[in-house]
Amino acid sequence: MKKFFATIIILNTLLFVSLSSVAKADDKTSAIIGHVITQAIQGNEMDHAEVMSNELAALMHKYSIEMTTVLLQYMPSILDSISAQLRQELDKKYKCSLQGDYKNKDCS
Repeated sequence: MKKFFATIIILNTLLFVSLSSVAKADDKTSAIIGHVITQAIQGNEMDHAEVMSNELAALMHKYSIEMTTVLLQYMPSILDSISAQLRQELDKKYKCSLQGDYKNKDCS
């Protein structure tokens, strides 16, 4: 029965490889799933935690690059809002320093 499933998986893999001539985004995932299934059928021990941690590291890398791209895209507006906040705080400190004995509620 195991040989039957192994033969079907091998045939499906060969069919998949022969029919797909263009690399797709999920090829890595398919390869990993195929490898895990093959190792399970063969009865070989596998460290599933290591496979999962490697996949999570790859996802973190992908999303960190994407986040960097988005951050660089919105950097001018982020810097504008930060400079506006700094100007408001400095203006408040300056106005409070000009007040003598009387302090309004913003300066107390």
